[in-house]
Amino acid sequence: MPYNPDVHHRRSIRLKEYDYTQSGAYFVTIVTYQREPLFGEIVDGVLKLNEWGEIARREWFKTAELRPYVDLHEDEFVVMPNHAHGIIHTAGAERRSALITDTAGIAADEKPHIDAGSLGAIVRAYKSAVTYAINAARQTRGMVVWHRNYHKHIIRDDADLKRIRDYIANNPLKWTEDSLR
Repeated sequence: MPYNPDVHHRRSIRLKEYDYTQSGAYFVTIVTYQREPLFGEIVDGVLKLNEWGEIARREWFKTAELRPYVDLHEDEFVVMPNHAHGIIHTAGAERRSALITDTAGIAADEKPHIDAGSLGAIVRAYKSAVTYAINAARQTRGMVVWHRNYHKHIIRDDADLKRIRDYIANNPLKWTEDSLR
């Protein structure tokens, strides 16, 4: 089907006028495609990751190894059966524009841009790495792993950071109440 901007538009989740390349802390939630419980299970409030869940966890922390302006902490990330929650701390990155590569079927003059080093670029790279590794492991080249977008929240102060850290830490215990379940 050819690109039609009236049908194929995407609503931006970005905060207008906010520079996502600047230093800050961001809480992100990334959901699997159709909320498939791809990464494991919760048994009596304990998270049991499977092979693909371990890939999702490994690639999260690899993000900081590959990007010196990203800081990630063990107590600020959790992989759930069908989503992941994490806090990304950035020290700011060189601002330059990079073309999104996942643009099949979109006219050249309509292709979206994303700032390299921005939160969007970091999340996109993570999702891509996880997708590639999982599809290689299960020999399902081209299969969709993630929901198309992600949720984000700009962490504004220490109280907000503490509340989100607690939410992440307690997420497996509250699995039966989880709205993403």
